[in-house]
Amino acid sequence: MEIYVDADACPVKGEVMRVAERHGLMVSMVSNQWMRLPPSPRLRVEVVSGGLDKADDWIVERIAQWDIAITADIPLAARCLAKGARVLGPTGKPFDDNGIGMALAMRDLNAQLRDTGEIRGGGPPFGPKDRSRFLQALEEMIQAIRRVLPASTPRG
Repeated sequence: MEIYVDADACPVKGEVMRVAERHGLMVSMVSNQWMRLPPSPRLRVEVVSGGLDKADDWIVERIAQWDIAITADIPLAARCLAKGARVLGPTGKPFDDNGIGMALAMRDLNAQLRDTGEIRGGGPPFGPKDRSRFLQALEEMIQAIRRVLPASTPRG
């Protein structure tokens, strides 16, 4: 089990690392630009170049069943789910197979409404409750995966 973070705009990188350290999990922070992160033997920083979706592509090429993706990017979430991974948004909202179609449709609708000027801005600001909800959801997701991991699968 590994954690892959779509790190460019992720507000919970520190929280991911704290939980990963506690559980002995590897984390790949993937971004389009270099970022300063505290050193850790559990952290792999991957800077990709060459285009808008290259970080997403890097994650999707490597993620597998039993892994976790942290992203607010709905198309990336859909691609990770298709590979059998679990996906969690930075506000603690999990993406799943049942809701990803609706999330994609709402994303497209909101983009169209923003393009026509019918709505402005993004969602609500990220706050302390989101951070707390994320920590709880990540902990629960790790525990749920560990309960169903086959005995022959490495657990760290």
